[in-house]
Amino acid sequence: MKSSILAAGLVAATCATPAMADKLDDIISAGVLRCAVVLDFPPMGSRDADNNPIGFDVDYCNDLAAALGVTAEVVETTFPERIPSLMSGSVDVVVGSTSDTLERAKTVGMTMPYYAFENAVVVSEKSGITDEAGMQGKTVGATAGTYEAIWLEEKVKEWGAGEFRPYQNQADVFLALSQGQLDATVSTMEVAQANVKTGNFPGISIVAKADMVPDYVALVTLREEYGLLNFMNLFINQQVRTGRYAELYTKWVGEGEPANLTIPGVYR
Repeated sequence: MKSSILAAGLVAATCATPAMADKLDDIISAGVLRCAVVLDFPPMGSRDADNNPIGFDVDYCNDLAAALGVTAEVVETTFPERIPSLMSGSVDVVVGSTSDTLERAKTVGMTMPYYAFENAVVVSEKSGITDEAGMQGKTVGATAGTYEAIWLEEKVKEWGAGEFRPYQNQADVFLALSQGQLDATVSTMEVAQANVKTGNFPGISIVAKADMVPDYVALVTLREEYGLLNFMNLFINQQVRTGRYAELYTKWVGEGEPANLTIPGVYR
């Protein structure tokens, strides 16, 4: 009898324990999805003439919010502040062209890639650099903490000559390049083309495609939020197979073809 009473008590206690809510539930309940987006990184993120956020990543945040049935809130961030803003609870997800490195995955949860960048060598026309090899021994720079910055820092160490300078944001990199404070940078092809085309940074030009592995980028949230990560992986999958990924590429990049995010026989 005692055993039966004890077992019944345990069952009752178990049933009385409230279910633990997760970030996915919280977002749906709140009716708002807060996305960290870098807005000095056209065509992925920038502001229009009325100061409204626009770009591929902005639209991607809006699409994700729509899929969740909530309202999107774009929270402007810099590249170095993407992960800290997530860890501090200021945002729910990062839609900020974040490279899917194994080192980052020790700290945060990363989805399958939602975009992939190839990179360009962009130079000050006063530098005399005409190809990637010409950067050796020169003063180069990039936005701190980015895939491009890590690659350039390693190159400077490999060369044993030259200097690497980190910057807080992409606009500062291109301004330094335009002013002759930098000889060269490496930037995603899309961003390089967009910045050259604006005419806001005179005296810079794209001279070559950088010999770098494509930069695959992921959506990011807290690593323990499996429900939200699963939802976002399926969302990315559907963005590709419904044609929305290609549609956004045409809208914001326009030239060439979007990177193939499928792996035959593996996923999508």
